[in-house]
Amino acid sequence: MKRQKLLNLLDQHQPFDDNEQQMLAKMIDFVRVNSDCFERSLNIGHITGSAWIMDKAHENVLLMHHRKLNRWFQPGGHTDGQSDVLAVALKEAQEETGLAEIEILSSSIFDIDIHLIPENPKEAAHYHYDIRFLFVANVNSPLQINAESKNLSWVKLNEVSLYNNSESILRMVQKSLLFHKL
Repeated sequence: MKRQKLLNLLDQHQPFDDNEQQMLAKMIDFVRVNSDCFERSLNIGHITGSAWIMDKAHENVLLMHHRKLNRWFQPGGHTDGQSDVLAVALKEAQEETGLAEIEILSSSIFDIDIHLIPENPKEAAHYHYDIRFLFVANVNSPLQINAESKNLSWVKLNEVSLYNNSESILRMVQKSLLFHKL
C-alpha cells in the first residue's frame, strides 16, 4: 500500500502538545480513508511535505516569504502523487531556497499541521495535511529566490514570531529550542 510508509511514520510521531495530538489523529484518519491523499486533485485536501531548515548552530531557521499567501513560512509543497514525503520536503527545500546542500537531520517526522488554504482563482478552499521534517544547512550558502517566493531569510529563533506568529510556526520554534538544548 502506497500510504503505509507514511502511516508508519505517523504512528511513530510523538506530538508536542494536545493540538498536535488532535491533528495527528485527524491526519491518520485522512490518510487511511483517502487512497489518493498524495494527489493534488483530491479537492478536500492533500498531503504536503515541508522542510524546517536550521543552521548548523541550531540558532536560526530559513523562512520564505510565500508569494501567493503573502506570509512567511518554511519551504514546502505538494507531493503530486509521490508517497515519499521526506523526499518531497527535501526537493521542495532545494527548489525554493536554491540550497544545493541540505542535510536531513532525521527521517522521523519533526512536526505535523493541518491548515486551510483559502480559495483562489484556480482552486476551492482545501486543507493541507503538512508533514514537516528537520534539516540543516550552511547559513553562509547562497540563497536563490524562485517564482513561489518574494524573499528568503535566515531568522533567529527568538525573532521568528516577528515574521509569523501562528501557533503552527511557534510550535516548531519551541521544538527547535528544545532540540538545541539536547
